[in-house]
Amino acid sequence: MPAVLFCPVKGGGGNTPAGGSTSHGIIVMKKFPRQGGRYAGGPGSRQNDRGPRSSRELTVLYEDDAIVALNKPAKLLAVPAENSGAPSALSLLSAELKHKRQRAFVVHRIDRYTSGILLFAKTWPDREALVRQFLEHSPVRQYLAVVRGHLKDKNKEGTLVHHFRQEGMFQKLTRERDPKAARAELRYSVERLLRGASLARVSLVTGLQNQIRVQLSALGHPVIGDRKYHPEEASERRITRVALHAAHLGFAHPRTGENVSIDCEPPADFQSLLQALKLPSRPRR
Repeated sequence: MPAVLFCPVKGGGGNTPAGGSTSHGIIVMKKFPRQGGRYAGGPGSRQNDRGPRSSRELTVLYEDDAIVALNKPAKLLAVPAENSGAPSALSLLSAELKHKRQRAFVVHRIDRYTSGILLFAKTWPDREALVRQFLEHSPVRQYLAVVRGHLKDKNKEGTLVHHFRQEGMFQKLTRERDPKAARAELRYSVERLLRGASLARVSLVTGLQNQIRVQLSALGHPVIGDRKYHPEEASERRITRVALHAAHLGFAHPRTGENVSIDCEPPADFQSLLQALKLPSRPRR
């Protein structure tokens, strides 16, 4: 069975002790301590010098009796696909929680080829409370995206508003008066200029399928590796998936109302792309 790597934060009751193991062959990793009210984890954090060893391993960034936040590797499905036996984050987590007589319920999704934070609830009432937050667009959802070209807005930030019409598995731009239109809004800021590219931090206001990819493409800056909407990206060799990572999630705990803030460093392939596109240093005068 694919492994689930447990990396609980300090105070996350009900977790297996750090450094232990279970009778089900599950690898248990050390804890991610809480840092100033934020839960940090991933390959780049000091508390964890080792990320998931394969796309079939999941790291638990945070867990308590109500919720579980995973670091989903790129190329792993968030939920099972219809008529497919391929593993998913939901199926792997459900198999592990079953040993503890617990369940996993889907709260939201991220695309298969996107890496990063994915949240699940352990009970239906907790799931309903969290879904209401997502429907009200109150959670803070931030992604890192590497896009083609240099974003040239005056203040290196902006807001994008479009309207989508879903056609099959694709989102198509349409007009607001289209009766099947769905409003898509995001905010972005430029974190770093790269060689022929930009690293952007994107905050979702709405949360439509493929939203970031389609809106940044409409701006003239497609996400590197996005073969679905830009077939020419198939020639990209520095990363073999869309360069998009769910880096931050903030929400109210479904039982206590306390703010939960989770951060997740980009995986090795994303970091490698950034390094490959790094601008040369300017010579000192």
